[in-house]
Amino acid sequence: MSMKSWNRIPALPVALAALLVLAATSLAQDQSGPTKDVDQTVAKPRKATEEPEVAPIPSKLSKKAQPDIPENLPSFKSDVSVVSVDVAVLDNHGHFIPNIPRGSFRVLEDNVPQQIKSFGKSTAPMTVCLLVEFSAKFQWYGSQTWYQTLSAAYGFVQTLKPEDYVALIAYDMREEILSDFTTDKHQTYEAMQRLRIPGFSEANLFDALADTEERMSKIEGRKAIVLLSSGVDTFSKLTYDKARKIIQDSGVPVYAIGLMQALRIMSARGDSIGFLQADNQMTTFAKETGGMAFFPRFYGEFPSIFGSIQDSLRNQYSIGYEPANKARDGKFRKIKVELVNPATNEPLRVVDEKGKPIKYQIVAKNGYTAPREVE
Repeated sequence: MSMKSWNRIPALPVALAALLVLAATSLAQDQSGPTKDVDQTVAKPRKATEEPEVAPIPSKLSKKAQPDIPENLPSFKSDVSVVSVDVAVLDNHGHFIPNIPRGSFRVLEDNVPQQIKSFGKSTAPMTVCLLVEFSAKFQWYGSQTWYQTLSAAYGFVQTLKPEDYVALIAYDMREEILSDFTTDKHQTYEAMQRLRIPGFSEANLFDALADTEERMSKIEGRKAIVLLSSGVDTFSKLTYDKARKIIQDSGVPVYAIGLMQALRIMSARGDSIGFLQADNQMTTFAKETGGMAFFPRFYGEFPSIFGSIQDSLRNQYSIGYEPANKARDGKFRKIKVELVNPATNEPLRVVDEKGKPIKYQIVAKNGYTAPREVE
């Protein structure tokens, strides 16, 4: 997709320009992202081995035909015979729980237990697309709206590692690619300079998210969409149901961060029902793709949110199974991942080193669409 310039956008305010300089300067330092000690299962975790800093080669965001993959790189073929599910198990602080054995995982497809063929824990570079709402619809909230949006975008990019790929897309009445996938964070920061004063009041979330999902569906490796949005949709061509179907089929995890939570409460406008619906929509998009949804009220919550996204994306259990249902009917099949005690078949009780139980959540996609037999 060709990159268009937005000539309508005026110069960046001085304060925001200073923020850009500080952000770009910080890139010279190690961007390993926040790391915190996590609660552990009874088995003490082994130290993670260093992964070679070899970044994946993601496809471009363009929908045009991609060049042939070199022979020395792995190819990917969609096949119903093997279904891959990336699973993150997080404690109540959003930290990854390590050392859960293979026998404790149970995968259900349409409520039918499946036989796990492959299992492993992987730590890999990430390919992330930042999808940012860039609309004047809520400018009556004041300048804090865009300050929060930009702060969230800058803050997340700063947590990425040097080998991670990131792209930036902004949307109002339509989406605009501001920077394609790159490991050069300077390019991303430069692209953010275009997020200054929105020119349109539309915020067509369904169209933008569905289109981004389709663009990223062909990219292999650890990938995700980080959505910074109010969650409100104005005049998308796609309905909510049609967009939801496309997002389900594409299966790229959505990590949604709902903006303006505190400002909504302070506002005297009667938009509470619309905002509640918006939050529910973002929660659904995140849950059904194996992502997570966050609704921060304070700036101080963002670091922990970024940490949770990092733990969920970067550290995962990779499960492969051969579905018992061999039909190529093009139907959607629901996936549910559970942790069970193989001896009793009851829910697994996870404890820390002191024997105290840990509340946990399982983050995984909720299904996939089976291939359809071509006549």
